[in-house]
Amino acid sequence: MRMKNSEVGMIPNHWRVDEIGHVGKVVGGGTPRKSIDEYWNGNVPWITPKDLSNYRERLIYEGSRSISQEGLENSSAKILPPGTVLLSSRAPIGYLAIAGTNVCTNQGFKSIICDKRKVDNLFLYYLLMEKKEALISIAGGSTFKEVSGKLVKQFKIPIPPLDEQKYISRILSKLDDKIEINNRINHHLEAMAQAIFKHWFVDFEFPNENGEPYKSSGGEMTESELGLIPKGWRVRNLGEIIEVLDSKRIPLSKKERSKRKNCYPYFGATGLMDYVDDYLFGGTYVLLGEDGTVIDEHGFPVLQYVWGKFWVNNHAHVLKGKSNISEEFILMLLKNTSVSSIVTGAVQPKINQRNLRSLSVVLPVNETLIKQYSKDVAQCFLLIKGNIEQTKRLSALRDTLLPKLMSGEIRVPVEES
Repeated sequence: MRMKNSEVGMIPNHWRVDEIGHVGKVVGGGTPRKSIDEYWNGNVPWITPKDLSNYRERLIYEGSRSISQEGLENSSAKILPPGTVLLSSRAPIGYLAIAGTNVCTNQGFKSIICDKRKVDNLFLYYLLMEKKEALISIAGGSTFKEVSGKLVKQFKIPIPPLDEQKYISRILSKLDDKIEINNRINHHLEAMAQAIFKHWFVDFEFPNENGEPYKSSGGEMTESELGLIPKGWRVRNLGEIIEVLDSKRIPLSKKERSKRKNCYPYFGATGLMDYVDDYLFGGTYVLLGEDGTVIDEHGFPVLQYVWGKFWVNNHAHVLKGKSNISEEFILMLLKNTSVSSIVTGAVQPKINQRNLRSLSVVLPVNETLIKQYSKDVAQCFLLIKGNIEQTKRLSALRDTLLPKLMSGEIRVPVEES
């Protein structure tokens, strides 16, 4: 395979270099005036960078908010057709998605409507994923970094022939197809576990001695500080059923971390932290945000279900169930418990250990029902774990192939595709 030196590095001889603005139309976004109610909650999907912060799929159909046709017409937001590559250009730079339907964005995007005769939108999506750091490096701004529309238009990229672009994107898409399927399966599995939990422990429709739903079958209810609860249940403190293992979190300085070589998943402000036997967690745990973003918009806690070996920084509580209380039960209990009443701190929201342990929850005195629930959902969580482990391997393979395919270092003849 013959290679040539170019403005973007070594590329195959038959590839060319071009500017994004020559292969697609770069379009900005806008935000209607928030003080005008008529501009909001319409039928026009409106995407912000925040909508992509934890988004795991390539196609996006809606954001957390929508705008009206009137709001669209009275702002700089523009309709972007299906297939448009959405690129966040600030706060932060480099979030990516592809419009699955007509959408618009706020001003935090420089989206690209691809010229189908010149560039495949999936190829451009993956190319920009690989070029994220290069885009960040050209950003300007003193308060916060931003890539302007002009810079995005002038950004130079390698362009293989169109049929080769489609083949490259097809290889990477096969991996992402399976990753997205795994994520959807896990979503459904967790929804099943959630539905059973809510039916039994929130709606109090757990099976009675005859196998019938307790409350709707006339099960006796008693008054409590949290309202009517089944007879034989009581209001308990969360600290009665959880262990908080924060004392095992021993932070390392950046310098100390840089000396280590082996990496395990790390939960906190960054993606990975280096391995030291003395500080490593092992097993299954529930992590709960301690400060910063500790609750969602509905007052429920920010949670993470983790297992294996991993690190935790001092921004998350590390929880395990006491006695025979499973971590899966603790996870679902917290997912269904508002914790806004125990959040402190005017500037920096925080959930301290004392308040966490004192959180009131309604539970049966006899833990047989809790054990039965854990047994019933165990297979769901086993499948979730397996899918996540497979997804990690597929993601690692995709990320290894990505720069090699995008530079032409790895090529498979298109006629053999």
